Amino acid sequence: MAYKITDACIACGACMSECPVDAISEGDKYSIDPATCIDCGACAAVCPVEAIEAP
Repeated sequence: MAYKITDACIACGACMSECPVDAISEGDKYSIDPATCIDCGACAAVCPVEAIEAP
């Protein structure tokens, strides 16, 4: 299971630069590609609104 970005996302971009495998894509709400995510948690650690859930 991959990390998931919830509707609480404010699209600030903090998580995108932290992802070592570029699994996060930009949009109104950011999203994580589950096939690419390696479950490292780097994105969740930097999210200012805690919008990223662990698998």
